[in-house]
Amino acid sequence: MAGFTSMDALVRQKLRTWPQHPPGLADHDMGASGAWIRARPGTPEDPDQPHLKLPGSNRLRTNPDGLWFRFGGTEADPYVDIFAIEACGSYQNLLDKRSRFAPSMHSMLAVCSANWLMQPVSMANPMPRWRYTGLLRRAPVAPLVLPVRDIRVMYALPPRHYAGFAASQIPHAHEFFAPIGALIGPEGWQHPHLRAFIARTSTRANFFDYPGVSAA
Repeated sequence: MAGFTSMDALVRQKLRTWPQHPPGLADHDMGASGAWIRARPGTPEDPDQPHLKLPGSNRLRTNPDGLWFRFGGTEADPYVDIFAIEACGSYQNLLDKRSRFAPSMHSMLAVCSANWLMQPVSMANPMPRWRYTGLLRRAPVAPLVLPVRDIRVMYALPPRHYAGFAASQIPHAHEFFAPIGALIGPEGWQHPHLRAFIARTSTRANFFDYPGVSAA
């Protein structure tokens, strides 16, 4: 367990260096009209990092190792699309985390505290997050709770678990799997194969796109 804990911490440390958009999705949005923001992991000083939950639940929260929001809609009808990363040290851990993102009749909610929304987007961008979302006309005084419209989750597994899962299991449409080395390798998020893999999570990848071909 200690080894998994250190690996989990290493993954989060690496994810803190990732950009505000999932690498590979800067030019491949998920059908939303809005802005990407990295919600997790934040810096140690980042207050009240966003979490996911089911409607009516105040205790059972989901806190992915990595979480990005793409805000969309309007102030009257807002939503988020999410890209999440979960590092899984065992099959049992994988099953637990997959269950949290399993298709359900209940809508998942994304919760952003007012304090978090008031903070700058990043050290390089001093704009408050609430303004960057493009959804709010004034600074929030209460948490912003948004329905999750679309989910993409990438699970990272140790090599032997990854090989065994890939050889015998079929992912759901919203699930993507990678060896954990892809996240903690020296090139990190700039690795071209990782960027290309994450680009496939865009909903645009589900639509035919070929230059010169009309819809007629």
